Amino acid sequence: MLLTAEFWVAAAFVIFLALAAKAGAFSMITKGLDGRAKRVRHELDEAKRLREEAAAVLADYKRRRTEAEKEAEAIVAGAREEAERLAEEGHQRLNDFVARRTKAAETKIAQAETQAAARVRAAAADAAVQVSETILRERMQGEAAQSLIKTSLGEVKSRLRA
Repeated sequence: MLLTAEFWVAAAFVIFLALAAKAGAFSMITKGLDGRAKRVRHELDEAKRLREEAAAVLADYKRRRTEAEKEAEAIVAGAREEAERLAEEGHQRLNDFVARRTKAAETKIAQAETQAAARVRAAAADAAVQVSETILRERMQGEAAQSLIKTSLGEVKSRLRA
């Protein structure tokens, strides 16, 4: 058994471990591993803190986005209401304008009708006076007839124009 290779490998390994322990390699290894564990733990804590901070920022942005969407909806609703109000106001103004123009046109038509009727009456009176004058001249003669014709024609004119 002393001559086998496995024996000598095992013996060399045990001697190596004894020398490493004597030189303090195990304490250095444990210190290195402990330091590495502390760094990993610190990095994990930092990552957890950063994740929580990112979650808080994300929640804040979601809240702000929701508020902005609500505000945008309120602005759009207000704009719609304003547009509807302005459209209704414009429609009302247009209706008022059309009503005023219609009334003005009806007034002008009524005035034109009145003027036309007055002109027709005046023309009829003038025609009646001329016809009457012509008839009376042919039938009546003398000074009395002329004064009667003038007074009668004046009365006819004034009555027809009134």
